[in-house]
Amino acid sequence: MAPVPISPIKVGHIDDVQELRKAKPTTIPERFVRDMTDRPTMASATALSSSSVIPIVNFSKLSKGNKDEIQNEILQLATACEEWGFFQVINHGIDLSLLEGIENVAKEFFMLPLEEKQKYPMAPGTVQGYGQAFVFSEDQKLDWCNMFALGIEPKFMRNLQLWPIKPSKFSETVEVYSREIRKLSQSLLKYIAMSLGLKGDILNDMFGMAVQAIRMNYYPPCSRPDLVLGLSPHSDGSALTILQERKGSSVGLQILKDNKWVSVQPIPNALVINIGDTIEVLTNGKYKSVEHRAVTHKEKDRLSMVTFYAPSYDIEIGPLPEMVDENNPCKYRRYNHGEYSKHYVTNKLQGKKTLDFAKIPAENSN
Repeated sequence: MAPVPISPIKVGHIDDVQELRKAKPTTIPERFVRDMTDRPTMASATALSSSSVIPIVNFSKLSKGNKDEIQNEILQLATACEEWGFFQVINHGIDLSLLEGIENVAKEFFMLPLEEKQKYPMAPGTVQGYGQAFVFSEDQKLDWCNMFALGIEPKFMRNLQLWPIKPSKFSETVEVYSREIRKLSQSLLKYIAMSLGLKGDILNDMFGMAVQAIRMNYYPPCSRPDLVLGLSPHSDGSALTILQERKGSSVGLQILKDNKWVSVQPIPNALVINIGDTIEVLTNGKYKSVEHRAVTHKEKDRLSMVTFYAPSYDIEIGPLPEMVDENNPCKYRRYNHGEYSKHYVTNKLQGKKTLDFAKIPAENSN
């Protein structure tokens, strides 16, 4: 899931935000305090949080509907991918008791004593284990978040030393949950291909043994949510990202829409899907990955489970020939997906900057 750093990375002291919350410091440690331009204004954090404005896709109509229902839902999916890059999937067919199960084991893990969680450390420069990812220097601003991440597929990506013994049902629940999310990801890729007028199996066939990882994010309450970010702005390097939020969590996800941060109100039992950089490249920019971030809340915590689904590391990626013509010249070069993944996880989160790796300069795009 991540390369081993060639040289040691010095990240300095990183406070555990849950422990900070327990200590109730009178001021927020400086490494968490964002520069003025990066802080979430109260207006941006609350202005649109009351409305679920991102599109909704009814998966049961895609998979079991009549011809008209399927066509209408594929059109809805196309609009969601092209205009938003984010959508919520309802009636996705995953057992609700399994969604509840993953929420419970994730919450139980984060509530363990710190010394127990630290048995599974996320080494600097890697993205598996417990800690903070994407930290590469001693003066870098930190996110108000604890993470726990695991490689799932292919099996060689699993670092079994990082799979926790407690809670007792953790590994079993993650295994079953990830299997169901994988099926959903494959189905969504089929319908996304169809929404582009392509054969439904084109993306799944191309992806080979797709890479899958899960990351659990825990955002404790913060006494000064106006000074910190739960997660820095970024787009995802995956093809698809599937987000589940624990019931009762604070509203934290925000997406950048028309240069404004829009809060996403999750629908109960729905899953939030977003387009990653890989789909942007494959569609030659028709379906774009979208910058997003997480904000914190003064009194409520937030727990999310995120699955990243991407092509095999040995696959070569570039715009599909069907997405390139004289009116839509090639915007991205061809590259090895493993190289892009390595580039992504060895750089700090900075909006969509990582995608510069693949872009062809405008004057050369003809």
